Amino acid sequence: MTDSKIYTEDEVAAKLAAELPHWFFENGWIRRKYKTSGWKATLMVVNTVGHLAEAAWHHPDLTVSYAFVIVKLCTHEAKGITDKDFELAAKIEQVIAWQPALEEGALTGTPNDDARFKYIKYD
Repeated sequence: MTDSKIYTEDEVAAKLAAELPHWFFENGWIRRKYKTSGWKATLMVVNTVGHLAEAAWHHPDLTVSYAFVIVKLCTHEAKGITDKDFELAAKIEQVIAWQPALEEGALTGTPNDDARFKYIKYD
């Protein structure tokens, strides 16, 4: 393991507030709950997080239910929150919370007004 700064609880709270406002610190982990429209969307979130975690070689704990996924990160070998956790959380947030319809471009995003196609319940 390379030497990594272990953030204090106050530093974690400040960094989350500034950079990852939908994440929170609890019991030694940074956490985020992604609400979905159902099982199919939940599995897509799990697979996306799994791909990002494997590519980063930093693996979160997940709680998976029918209409939500909770992602929990801490650096086990450091016994605390490090830059690894913040960086992976930011990448997960960037990908999962992406809404193409809010950008200028050809991609319109998932049509949330039709229950057959609903996906993520965006914050």
